[in-house]
Amino acid sequence: MFEIDKSAFGTFLAERRKEKGYTQKELADKLFISDKAVSKWERALSMPDISLLIPLAEILDVSVTELLEGRKLDYASKMDTEQVEVLVKKALTLSDDNPEKRKARLKKHIAVFGGCSFLALLETVAGIWLTSAAGSEGFSLNLLTMEGLSVGFGIYFWFFMKEKLPAYYDENEINSYSDGVFRMNIPGMHFNNNNWPHIISHLRIWAIITMVTIPFLCLLLSLIPFGFWGSFGIQNAILIGYLAGLFVPVWIAGRRCG
Repeated sequence: MFEIDKSAFGTFLAERRKEKGYTQKELADKLFISDKAVSKWERALSMPDISLLIPLAEILDVSVTELLEGRKLDYASKMDTEQVEVLVKKALTLSDDNPEKRKARLKKHIAVFGGCSFLALLETVAGIWLTSAAGSEGFSLNLLTMEGLSVGFGIYFWFFMKEKLPAYYDENEINSYSDGVFRMNIPGMHFNNNNWPHIISHLRIWAIITMVTIPFLCLLLSLIPFGFWGSFGIQNAILIGYLAGLFVPVWIAGRRCG
């Protein structure tokens, strides 16, 4: 693995900042970020976005190479090609994951989501056949609407949702997420790259679980004579559980890991 030594980076950053006579807030102001972000860098809790490396090095009067190495370098001896290669690979780890990882992740997502979608389709077809054979009224329209939402959200969560938030989410307390037509605003918690992996993991699991369970619930309501009010109450209970299963764990993950 080509990883930056966060501890060495943070220590070197703090030393250079103090040598230049800057407070954390003064350094942060020069980079147009919050002082909390600088504090996290110096405590080895996070790393700056790759786009900040050059301006940060210029402010501290060091080279980007020294910044990534976390130490002053002796330029009497030049770095050889192999050292430069390692350093470049270290820097690239600060940016998004590489194409190979994205390709492997996509294959995994296709297998998992595709398999669950196929199972949900089989359940739906079997349920329609059983209700037709039994002469019942058919599937609940409300539950089928939930199934459609689960499929639609599932496609977005599994294939289009960003794996990493922009750096400004880590530097500011933001409780909303927006990407195209998708909006998520949860009071009482803040999105950042510490809790984001847990949040998207839950959203993906929620999508596939609801996809494969709702057809069964549709069948249950169609074949068992609960009566109008009994069926109405059960549908409302399912709706409450459906929404709570989406938002409550997201809130808990956001609070716990934020």
